[in-house]
Order: sequence, then structure tokens, then C-alpha cells
Amino acid sequence: MPLVVYVLGFSIFAQGTSELMLAGLLPEMAADLGVSVPQAGLLISAFAIGMLVGAPVLAIVTLRWPRRTALLTFLAIFALSHVVGALTTSYGLLFATRVVGAFVYAGFWAVAASTAIGLVPANARGKAMSVLAGGLTVATIIGLSLGTVIGQHFGWRAAFWAVAALSALAGAGLLATIPGGRRETEAASGDGTRAQEGPRVAVELRAMANPRLWLSCGITALTTTALLASFSYLSVLLVDTTGLDPAWVPAVLAVYGLGSLIGITIGGRTADARPFPSLFTGITGLVVTSAALALSAPIPFLAIPLIFLLGAFGFGTNPTLNTRVFALAKNAPTLAAAVNVSSFNVGITIGPWLGGLSIGAGFGYPSVAWIGAAVGAVSLAVVALAARLHRTETAVPQAAGTLEIRSGV
Repeated sequence: MPLVVYVLGFSIFAQGTSELMLAGLLPEMAADLGVSVPQAGLLISAFAIGMLVGAPVLAIVTLRWPRRTALLTFLAIFALSHVVGALTTSYGLLFATRVVGAFVYAGFWAVAASTAIGLVPANARGKAMSVLAGGLTVATIIGLSLGTVIGQHFGWRAAFWAVAALSALAGAGLLATIPGGRRETEAASGDGTRAQEGPRVAVELRAMANPRLWLSCGITALTTTALLASFSYLSVLLVDTTGLDPAWVPAVLAVYGLGSLIGITIGGRTADARPFPSLFTGITGLVVTSAALALSAPIPFLAIPLIFLLGAFGFGTNPTLNTRVFALAKNAPTLAAAVNVSSFNVGITIGPWLGGLSIGAGFGYPSVAWIGAAVGAVSLAVVALAARLHRTETAVPQAAGTLEIRSGV
């Protein structure tokens, strides 16, 4: 695996820490800013809104930029947004910095994904994306827990300063490993080799006109909604429902992160060869685990192992969800990555929002896990539809080939 893929993974770790750490900082942020916990939870949705819009917009705007220029610009703005966020006392301004930071983070994801995919052969795409997305998983283990600890001991603003510093370090790594110059996109030619061609917006837009691609993006959105409905409120669930001391929350979130790392590692090995079995297994596990967590949340020795499984099954689908779009839009690697990033963030936006509605209506924190189970069941149904369409479209060329052989053509 090229070194730059690991550097990109570290960059995702730096930025992903910010994406995730608010789940462990909501009580402190709510108290400091003078808002309710559900209102503080909307800062997670604010981040997702920025990513939802930023991925396709920045993918098109920077399509002809050198990769290094685009990635370093995104990182610089991301770091600056966290400096402003750490200094402000206004909930509204903090909300705005979350949107801006996420906007450029989304652009980073799109360019980083197409870069990583372009550097490896087709049968290693799942592994490359597991390394890239593994940065987010490590952020779940280390960044989320460390951010929670920093927030509890030094205030949530210190966690924002830490993210800004990590982003600067990631920028230095990219500066050293990604060459400058005109950006090129690798496109697969008819004989399986790779031809270098400058990226063209019209070519990528035409390649996006594939219903199966948009169905895949729908699966991404639904699966992410199912996971984020539960994950966004884990810290408050652990304290208010499970009855844990707040000091133990970072350790349990690290258990979730460990499950995520194991899940994404296994998922990266199966994503290319067995995409649909990987999705069926991961999403089914997510549904069952979410329902079990809703029932067992008050019991620590049951809730904690289930949180581990929530991370494992939730992230086990990630490599497949990421690589599937490249197989369905071979001539649109940047836009495919961008739209899929937006799809993830549809889920990241809707999941906390649905959870907040349920909590605000008085159904309690375990209700968010029931929401996750219900949305996961819908995602399973869409996966079944996608698998059926895949079998149908695969069978047609095979049948045509058999007919030609029999007719002597």
C-alpha cells in the first residue's frame, strides 16, 4: 500500500476526531453554551450538513486543481474553523464553524478517496478504502476518547485546539508525500490498463446517470442513519440510563472504537469479492444489536458488549459502501466519491435529528436505539432490491453470450 494512503488515513483521523468527539462532549458543551443536550446534539447535524453540501460542490470546483493544492487548502480552512470555534462563546457562531469545517472536510474526503482508489489495482480498492476510512475508526478509538477526556478535564475548547494541531500535522505529512503539479485522474481503459486523462466535469456527470449508483447511495444514507441515531447519544445514554460514572464514558467509547476498527478491517477484506454478503451481514448485525441495546441499556454488563458490536457491525459495512460506487461509476471517480460522502452525511444529519426528536418527546435515551433498528431494517430491504437488480443485469450479458456461442456467432 503506498505511503500516501496511510498519510491520507491520518488526515482523516485528524478531521474525523472533530466529527466524532462531540458525542462525548455534549453535556459539557450544553452547560457551557447554555443550551439543552438535544440542541448541542444539533452541532453534530451541523457538521453533517456542511459535509452534505461540501462534497459535490468542492468536487466540481476543484476537479482540475492539483491534488496537493486541494487537500492542503481544505486542511488549512478546517484547522482555522476550529481555532474560531475554540474562541467563540456564541452557539450560533460555533454552529457556523461546524458547517464550514465540515464543508471542506467533505471536499477532502472526495479528493482523498479518488486519490487512494487511483493508486491501487481494482482488487485492492476495499483495502485502500479501509485504510482511509480506518483513520475515522482510529479517531473513534483514540480521538473520541481522548477528546472526551480533554473536554472533561480542560474544557471542550481544548479539544478543538487539539484538532487544529492534528490538522496542521496532517498537512505537513501531505506536503511531504503528495507531489505538486497538474492533477490527473486515472481512468480504466477497455483493456484493463489505466490511461491518464484530465478530469472533465461533463464526462463525470454523464457517468453518474446510473440508477444502481443512486440506489447504492441510498443504502449508504440509510445504514449511516441507523448507526448515528444510536451513536450520537451514547455518552448521555451511558450516564443517564446505564448509570455509569462519567469518568468511564471515554473507556466505553474506546470499546466502541475497537469494535469499529475490527469491523472495518474485516469489511475491507470482503468488500471487493463479496459486496452484498458483506452488506447483509453488517446491516443485519446492526439491526439486531440496536434492538438488543434498546432493551439492555440499563444493564452495564450487557450494554457495554453491545456497544462494541454496534461499532463492529456499523463500520463493517463501510468499505463496501465506499467502494461500491466506484464500480458503478468507473468514469466518475471524484463525483462518485463526493456523492457517496454526501450520502453518508445525509445519515449523519438525520440520525441525530431523529434521536433528538425522540428524546425531546420524552421517550428516553434507549429509544434512539429502536430508531436505529427500524431504519436498519429499511436499509436491508433496499440492499435486497439492489442485489436483485445486480443479479438481473449480470444475467443478461451472460445469457446473450451463451446464445451467441450456441448460434455459432
